[in-house]
Amino acid sequence: MIFKFSSSKTLVAIAVASSVMLAGCTATATTSTDSSIQTNTTVAIVVNTPADLGDSKITLEQAMAHPDWIGRQPQSAFWSADSSTIIYARKQQGSELRDLFAQAVNSQTAEQVALEKLHSVGSSKAVFSNDKSLQAYVFEGNVFIKNVKSGAIKQITQSSATESKPQFLNDGNLAYRQGNIFFKVDLTTGLTREIANLKLSDKPQGVKEPSTYIAKEQHKLIDYIALQHKNKQDKHARKEQVKANNSSIANTHYYLGDGNTVDEAELSPNGDALIVVVQEKSSWRGEGDIMPNYITDDATIEPKKVRRRVADSKEQTSELVYINLADQSQTTLGFNTLPGFDEDVLAEVKKENFAREGKTYKSKKQPRGINVISDWGWNQSPISWNDDGSQVAIMLEAWDNKDRWLATVDFENNKLVSQHRLHDDAWIAYAFNDFGWLNDSNTLYYLSEESGYSQLYKKPLDGKATALTMGKFEVSNLTLTDDNSAIYYKANIEHPGLYEIYRVNPQTGDSEQVTDLNGMTDYTLSPDQSKLLLKHSKITMPTELYVAEAKANTTATRLTNTVSDAFLAKKLTAPKIVAVPSSHTEQPIYAKVYYPADYQEGETGKNRKAVIFNHGAGYLQNSHMGWSGYFREFMFHSLLADEGYVVMDMDYRASKGYGRDWRTAIYRQMGTPETQDLADGVKWMAENANVDTQAVGTYGGSYGGFMTFMALFTAPDLFQSGAALRPVTDWAHYNTGYTSNILNHPDVDPIAYERSSPIYYAEGLKKHLLINAPMVDDNVFFQDSIRLVQRLIELEKENFETAIFPVEPHGFVQPSSWLDEYRRIYKLFKETL
Repeated sequence: MIFKFSSSKTLVAIAVASSVMLAGCTATATTSTDSSIQTNTTVAIVVNTPADLGDSKITLEQAMAHPDWIGRQPQSAFWSADSSTIIYARKQQGSELRDLFAQAVNSQTAEQVALEKLHSVGSSKAVFSNDKSLQAYVFEGNVFIKNVKSGAIKQITQSSATESKPQFLNDGNLAYRQGNIFFKVDLTTGLTREIANLKLSDKPQGVKEPSTYIAKEQHKLIDYIALQHKNKQDKHARKEQVKANNSSIANTHYYLGDGNTVDEAELSPNGDALIVVVQEKSSWRGEGDIMPNYITDDATIEPKKVRRRVADSKEQTSELVYINLADQSQTTLGFNTLPGFDEDVLAEVKKENFAREGKTYKSKKQPRGINVISDWGWNQSPISWNDDGSQVAIMLEAWDNKDRWLATVDFENNKLVSQHRLHDDAWIAYAFNDFGWLNDSNTLYYLSEESGYSQLYKKPLDGKATALTMGKFEVSNLTLTDDNSAIYYKANIEHPGLYEIYRVNPQTGDSEQVTDLNGMTDYTLSPDQSKLLLKHSKITMPTELYVAEAKANTTATRLTNTVSDAFLAKKLTAPKIVAVPSSHTEQPIYAKVYYPADYQEGETGKNRKAVIFNHGAGYLQNSHMGWSGYFREFMFHSLLADEGYVVMDMDYRASKGYGRDWRTAIYRQMGTPETQDLADGVKWMAENANVDTQAVGTYGGSYGGFMTFMALFTAPDLFQSGAALRPVTDWAHYNTGYTSNILNHPDVDPIAYERSSPIYYAEGLKKHLLINAPMVDDNVFFQDSIRLVQRLIELEKENFETAIFPVEPHGFVQPSSWLDEYRRIYKLFKETL
C-alpha cells in the first residue's frame, strides 16, 4: 500500500518524529502487511488556523443566547435516490420543529418539501435493489418503494404498526420487519407473506397427557373425560396436518423462550435464514432508580424513571440462534469455539483486590459473558451476510470488555469460526468496529486497533489478514463501492486534528487522498457512487454542505450558506492548535490556545491570567480543526481572551483521535493522567504565553466537571479556582456501558473506582470551587452533586458553593440557564484569579 497524497495544506515547519508504545494491546489473529506500506512518522506541532472573526464585541448574553442567532445549519442530510439532489432538515426560527429541504447538486437554492410530499424523498437509511433500479425506505413506520429512473413511488404498507428494515432479496422481492415478525412481498403480484415470527415464549406442547395419579385415573374411569381428550388430540393433529400440507397457510413460528428478548436479528439476502441474538429479558432500571422532577406543568413532583448504576449491573450473555427457514430448524451457536471464551482475563486485577482484603485469589477458567458488540454512532448491524447468503459475519464482545471477535458460521457443523480476535488488556474501543464483506466474495474487511491505531484490514475466510492502511492515524467511516474498486474512509493522516476523506483500493492496497478542505470533513457516497456529499466545518465556522466528484484530489462545491451575518460580525478569537510537550508520554498533548488580542509574542513578566477548559465525554476530541459542539464555550473563551486571559482547551489523555495508548491511559486510574496533562498545560502557558501560574483557573462539564474535581482535590495548588458543571463525583453511580470499560465492574475492581472517584479525595480541596448541578439530569444524576456537597459539609470546607438548575437535563436547553451558569463561572474567575 502506498499513499498518494497531494495536498495544498500549509503546515508550520516544526515537526517531530512521533513514536507510539503499543504495550498492552495484542491481537491474536495473524496479520501480514505489505512491505511497501509507508508509516506516517511526523506530526505537525502547529497548524495554521483561520483568522479571527469580526470586530463587534461578543457579550455573555449573546454567547449564551439560543443558537438560532448563529444560523440554522443543515441537519441529517442524505442523497436522493437518483443522486441528483440533497435532502436535509433545517430548524425553524424560534421553534424546535424541523423543515425538510431539497437542493439539486447543481443549484444554490433549496426548496422546502411540502408536508404532503415528505414520504416521497426517501431516507438516509434507504436500501437499493441489486441492480439499483429500486429504492426502499421507511416513512412514519410504513414501507415505500421508489423507481429510481422514473421516480414513481409505491406504498407497500399502510398500518398503525411500525415496519422497519426493508431489504431487497436476491430474488428481487422485498422483505421487511414488523416487531419480531419478518414479511416478504412479491413485487410482481403484491402478495405479502409472513416468513418468520419470532415468539418470545416456550414452544407449545400441544394436548398434554395426564401426568398425576388422580388425573390418569380420571381418564380411565370417566368416559366423557377420555372422549374430550381424544377430540382435542384429533383437532390438534388435524390443525398440524393442514399447516404442513397447505402452502397458503403461514407456518412460521419460531420459539425463543419465555422471558427472553430479541437483541438483533438479520435475514439472509436469500430470505431463507436468520441469525437472531437472544438475551434474557431484564429491566434497564431498578425500582429505586428514580429522579424527582420538581418543576412540572401540574405543580406536582414527578418521579422520572432513570437507568441503573454500574454498581447494580449484572453480567449478561446472549444466545446466538441460527434459524433455517427452508427446513424450519433452529440451532444455538455456542461461543466455546471462540479463542479465549473462558479465559480469566481479569486475574491480575482480582488478585490485587483480593490481596487488599488479605485474601488469595485462585484463577480458574469459566465461560465469559459474550454479546454482540455495540458501537457509538454505528449505522450498521453487528451481523452481516455476504451477497449470496452463503456466509454471515458476526462481531461479538466480552462482557468484561477485553475481547472482540469477528466470527463466521460453519453451517454444516453449526458452530462459530473465529476470523479475528482483538484483545486489549484495558478495553475494546467504543468505536472503530466497522466491518463487512467485499462484494461477491468471501473476503472480510474490518477496522482494528491491533497496531495501536484504528486501521483497515481485509481477510479471506481461509487466509491471513492483510493491512490495507497503516500509520499513526485513525481510520473510520468505511464505504465500499459496488465494484470493489475502493473503500472510502475518513482519517486524520496529516495532523491529529485535521480530518479528510481518502480511499483505498482493496485489491492493491493503494490509498489516495480525496478531499483537501482543511478542517473536519464527513462524507456520504451517492447511490450511483459518482459523487460525495460532504459535511465540512472549520474551527470558526459551523457545518455546511458541499458536493464533489468521487475521485482523487476532488474539488468541492459549496451547497449551503447558513451562517448569519450577526455571527460573522462578532469579535471571536480563532484558537491556535499547539502541541504541549508531555512529562509522561512521548506524544505531545494537543491543545487549542486562545491568545489575548494584545498578546505580544515573547512578552515577559508572568502577568497573564489563564483558564483551562476540560472537554466532556472523556473519549472526545476537541482540539481539532472543525466546528465544535462546544460553540458557546468558543464564544466564552473569545470573550475571556478579549479581556486579557489566555485560554487553553486540551485533548488530555483519553481523548479521541490519538491512538489506542492515548485512549487507554486512564484505565483503572481516571483523573490521574488527565491532571498530569493539565499540569503540563499550566507549565507550557507559563513558559510560552506569559501566564502567572498563581492565576490559573479551570472548568468543564460532565467528564470535564469530574476532571475539575480531580484537579482541585488531588493537585490543590495547580489551580486557584474551578467550576464543575453536571459533574461525576462517584463512578460507581454512573452507567454500565461507559464506566465498566475503563474501571471494570465495582464488584470485581473496587480499587479502580476508589482510585478514580473525586468523592474519595474531597478532603484535598483548598481553593475555590463552584458546583453547577442540573436537577433533571438523567445522565449524571443530581445525586452525584448532592452526595459530594454533603461530604464537603462534613469535612467543614468553606470555599465552595453550589448552584442548582431545576429544569435542566444534562445538556442545558434554556438560554436563561446557560447565561446564569456562565455568569457564575465568569464571576468565579474574576474574583479568584
